[in-house]
Amino acid sequence: MKKNLHIDIKGITRVEGHGNVTIDVKKGRVKEVKLQIVESPRFFEVMLVGRRYDEAQHIMSRICGICGVSHTCASLKAIESAMGIRVSRQTKLLRKLAFCGENLQSHLLHLFFLVFPDLVGAGSISALMESHPKLLRTGLELKRAANEINTVIGGRAVHPISLYPGGFVYCPSRAELAGLKEMLLGCFDGLYLTHNFLSEFPTPELEGPGEFISLKARGEFGLYDGTPFSSKKYSIKPESYSKKIKEYIVPYSTSKQAVSRHGTFMVGALARVNNNFRQLKPGARDAAKRAGFRPIERNPFMNNMAQLIECYQFVEDAVGLIDKLLEVGVRPEKARKPGLRGKGGRGGRGGRGIGIVEAPRGILYHDYTINKDGLIERADCIIPTSKNLKSIEEEIKAYVPALLDKPKESIRDSVETLIRAYDPCISCATHFIEIDFA
Repeated sequence: MKKNLHIDIKGITRVEGHGNVTIDVKKGRVKEVKLQIVESPRFFEVMLVGRRYDEAQHIMSRICGICGVSHTCASLKAIESAMGIRVSRQTKLLRKLAFCGENLQSHLLHLFFLVFPDLVGAGSISALMESHPKLLRTGLELKRAANEINTVIGGRAVHPISLYPGGFVYCPSRAELAGLKEMLLGCFDGLYLTHNFLSEFPTPELEGPGEFISLKARGEFGLYDGTPFSSKKYSIKPESYSKKIKEYIVPYSTSKQAVSRHGTFMVGALARVNNNFRQLKPGARDAAKRAGFRPIERNPFMNNMAQLIECYQFVEDAVGLIDKLLEVGVRPEKARKPGLRGKGGRGGRGGRGIGIVEAPRGILYHDYTINKDGLIERADCIIPTSKNLKSIEEEIKAYVPALLDKPKESIRDSVETLIRAYDPCISCATHFIEIDFA
């Protein structure tokens, strides 16, 4: 259909943060798509400069109220790398357990409260309260279990306070861990019900990005550990990540965008499941089979199903981590001090440190330079959502031509549904502001 159309979406609904979209169609061809992030940057990187190394993780967790564990652990890994601090096996197990809780609660929040209203043609979760009360209760129960993991391990559900450079200031008791395990084992029925609901609705057809980048770890589904890996079959060394993943400024947005050496790419649940399919636990693998999910899956709308597959994975991983902790016994341990010689060399304790983890929305990168006095001199963060913004724009451009025979409001709704499928965290992504001085 050869038609001219201008769509201006002010305030994308049911996403974290604030963003707009403008779409221009000329004679049936999409000429321009702009995803405008309109939030003001909050300058967290500059805020760190001059701060002590052991303050950073608490400051950086405030970047996001959803991804507090991810920002805390990326910060801690960067600090520990720069300061030459080694952590115990127990600390790694507890941090990985916290990651399961955060990613689980984030996915459940996104699916139940932001995505499922789209499936029933509603503007908010309130419609599901009347049409699917059992499903909604299930979602709240599942999210309560996920939040409890963060509370027990991190000290509270939002912005963890027990994670510290070199260890934990508080360790959970056997009774607390056993209680978490019992609660988690009760989640599988709810996940099965959720899977059945999501599977009832057809997935729009769309050929998505050609590259997916995620962490890949040996013998496990990479969240806390791993090396950045591309579906194009190459890995990226952590120290080269900021050179291989190129951020750049777009004039219409307060968030940077990013490309790899192959161009546009996607991070997040779909990337992780594509790249780590062989590492899926039995329940997650069965969920993928029932969904007809086969890697490499390129449809960005399948990111929602990938998130649900990961929910199975995180519950199974969390149970396994708790079993390991109960087997060896959790013991209070003092946070380990910086070594006498860090990566700064010459007897200093500072240097450059990089922390890479998988936040719910994809690879999160923290890069700090710390001086010999333990003060941060430089900080750089590359946020998952900023890496997906270019992909979102290109997928909107590819998707809109198939929608042109629909009413304008229907096109708007469909475009917003596509954006929500990526689960953007817009506030995290704001990074840049341009000021013109008179």
